[in-house]
Amino acid sequence: MLDAFAKVVAQADARGEFLSNTQLDALSKMVSEGNKRLDVVNRITSNASAIVTNAARALFSEQPQLIQPGGNAYTNRRMAACLRDMEIILRYVSYAIIAGDSSVLDDRCLNGLRETYQALGVPGASVAVAIEKMKDSAIAIANDPSGITTGDCSALMAEVGTYFDRAATAVQ
Repeated sequence: MLDAFAKVVAQADARGEFLSNTQLDALSKMVSEGNKRLDVVNRITSNASAIVTNAARALFSEQPQLIQPGGNAYTNRRMAACLRDMEIILRYVSYAIIAGDSSVLDDRCLNGLRETYQALGVPGASVAVAIEKMKDSAIAIANDPSGITTGDCSALMAEVGTYFDRAATAVQ
């Protein structure tokens, strides 16, 4: 995984060039918005259990067949695996947010996940719905303006949304 800084340096080095003003400006903007990223990740991390639990409850109320006999989340063992996977996806999304880069999410979480779920008979569309529900909850929590760095967070919230969207697409 390369963070945004290492990625820019590696690209410039591969071309044998100095960093451009555009690249420096983008990195400077990322630094200036660092507290916002930290606030977002802190809020998501602090509320991870509630985000996962509420998303699972909402999913199972919409798709009760998943928790009925024969369903993919039926039995305590399968339910625990489902919640564990949702938590892992949320954790890697938080890593991507702090790094400002989806490569850690892709490389360590999403690569091969669809194939694994298909092999296990896990309905990818249902997992994608659960991820969308986590996205809605995480953005609502992270976008709450009380007690965080003031300023426009719309671009950061859009970025956060893309990480969840990337995860939802990867499992379908």
